[in-house]
Amino acid sequence: MAKRSSLYIRIVEGKNLPAKDITGSSDPYCIVKVDNEPIIRTATVWKTLCPFWGEEYQVHLPPTFHTVAFYVMDEDALSRDDVIGKVCLPRDTLASHPKGFSGWTHLTEVDPDEEVQGEIHLRLEVQPGTRACRLRCSVLEARDLAPKDRNGASDPFVRVRYKGRTQETSIVKKSCYPRWNETFEFELEEGATEVLCVETWDWDLVSRNDFLGKVVIDIQRLQVAQPEEGWFRLQPYQTKSRRHDEGNLGSLQLEVRLRDEMVLPSSCYQPLVQLLCHEVKLGMQGPGQLISLIEETTSTECRQDVATNLLKLFLGQGLAKDFLDLLFQLELSRTSETNTLFRSNSLASKSMESFLKVAGMQYLHGVLGPIINKVFEEKKYVELDPSKVEVKDVGCSGLHRPQTEAEVLEQSAQTLRAHLGALLSALSRSVRACPAVVRATFRQLFRRVRERFPGAQHENVPFIAVTSFLCLRFFSPAIMSPKLFHLRERHADARTSRTLLLLAKAVQNVGNMDTPASRAKEAWMEPLQPTVRQGVAQLKDFITKLVDIEEKDELDLQRTLSLQAPPVKEGPLFIHRTKGKGPLMSSSFKKLYFFLTTEALSFAKTPSSKKSALIKLANIRAAEKVEEKSFGSSHVMQVIYTDDVGRPQTAYLQCKCVNELNQWLSALRKVSINNTGLLGSYHPGVFRGDKWSCCHQKEKTGRGTGS
Repeated sequence: MAKRSSLYIRIVEGKNLPAKDITGSSDPYCIVKVDNEPIIRTATVWKTLCPFWGEEYQVHLPPTFHTVAFYVMDEDALSRDDVIGKVCLPRDTLASHPKGFSGWTHLTEVDPDEEVQGEIHLRLEVQPGTRACRLRCSVLEARDLAPKDRNGASDPFVRVRYKGRTQETSIVKKSCYPRWNETFEFELEEGATEVLCVETWDWDLVSRNDFLGKVVIDIQRLQVAQPEEGWFRLQPYQTKSRRHDEGNLGSLQLEVRLRDEMVLPSSCYQPLVQLLCHEVKLGMQGPGQLISLIEETTSTECRQDVATNLLKLFLGQGLAKDFLDLLFQLELSRTSETNTLFRSNSLASKSMESFLKVAGMQYLHGVLGPIINKVFEEKKYVELDPSKVEVKDVGCSGLHRPQTEAEVLEQSAQTLRAHLGALLSALSRSVRACPAVVRATFRQLFRRVRERFPGAQHENVPFIAVTSFLCLRFFSPAIMSPKLFHLRERHADARTSRTLLLLAKAVQNVGNMDTPASRAKEAWMEPLQPTVRQGVAQLKDFITKLVDIEEKDELDLQRTLSLQAPPVKEGPLFIHRTKGKGPLMSSSFKKLYFFLTTEALSFAKTPSSKKSALIKLANIRAAEKVEEKSFGSSHVMQVIYTDDVGRPQTAYLQCKCVNELNQWLSALRKVSINNTGLLGSYHPGVFRGDKWSCCHQKEKTGRGTGS
């Protein structure tokens, strides 16, 4: 049994931010920190004081975390990025909102003396003396201190103060995990009410020392208690009142939901898994009502989570298509109007969304990628709504005359027709590229809808059912927000966003089969109608071929899937494996494509190459970050494991960004949470030469300082 905390985070938008650039604007992005450890970085939104991000994240955390903080930054190309402000949400605040914290929150000023992290290990006791008692404070070690120097570390020392007397430890150079093992004594008067203050500082040769945090000890409590030893969380200086600044730094709209879970060994869930699988195998012929009951008792807020988890379960059992088929039939049995079919946020709709993201993401990239890249590269001004046309944004068509509104509208229509035509052509050619499991699932959907709504008057209904998922819930959202579907690394600027939105609307009209209702919504989309009508014919031909998958192909697919564990996560990483010999340099990392399943972490040269097993899942002992100074990168993690003969090994894996790093760490920790022999401590550095880079221990097998 293990405890686990997960956070759903949605960073929506900001408003009324202060201008940090000489242009009167800012280039804002967000950093999310848990206990001052960065875990998320959003994209930068350029030249705006009211940025929209709309980014969602799911992260798994140790249940002992204290605070989640959101920092709004201004990106600078030539100097250090400016801090605009922050929003801080303590764990207790999140726990008091079981349905999640949601809304606008004012940004507050960031004080460097409040930006502390880490813990310090102290031993405290009061000893009797001949004339008076003596207070003994042993400063043993610290861990996870804030790196204050350019080398990614600090030069920490501890200052112990009591009743006007100050004593200091030695300075430990270049470490965020220092060990001192030094003891200080103070004379303690009878009835003393003062406090003992233990401060941690980063020593600097030429500038003032940086504050790293403090611990305040109540002497009266210590006198009546037994000797006390343990790890104490470092605290900031007393927060200054900034009530007069409230609102001056702008606001941030957030959605944050904390979930605390107790994870049992997998064997405990087997009866439920068997029951669910039995019901799915029997389908509508079985007496079971479990799937229907799950949908009825699931709230709208958590239905996506339930759908995603059920889908992963049935993917692992090789029953994803059967599960979705059952959901299709259940929804069809309670639907009488064709225009409402699969349009609500039902369990069927949410499960199909998750399925397409898991099984069809590579396919989506192949179809949409070139079109999205072209839109970003061209940066053309595109507008079809006459009420929104701004001629000044376009420039000149000739040497002497600006373009007229009519010319802008015609040129915009030509651009959109070209993009829509290219997309539909790419889609028409992509039948064989579409994964067989996706084709087989759409075939089931097409067949079930045709059985439920037969007749010539419902000829288009099976096609619209397919497009309601493929176009309206998969392609269109990816066009509008390409970063969220990993099509681009940054959000689009305002001009490109408008082009993408108009293109997505056109795709939706094609997906709706150009119904009168869809045309009536926005009459100014009329210039695209010839391409839309042609697109409807292309799309129907594409769907006809898409669902025409042979039974043999499906059986071969099922046999292949039954032999493979579904991927929990996959993607490119840079690997450096070491057995402690030779220097560890960032240049020695090699790029490979990694696959994490419920059985092993494996790799290949490319996504389609033959996989080689690296680590059996049951052998993982820890998955943790590596401190920045070890490899000159803050995006390196270590997977500590035992090989086939039980010897400890470490694989160092470098990610491309902090988001990718924490997604991999979350996935690794989640699948190994019930492993036996998980480490209680680890070294966040590397063993280089004759010592650990983090704590400077010379014993390679010595106890680690991270936990």
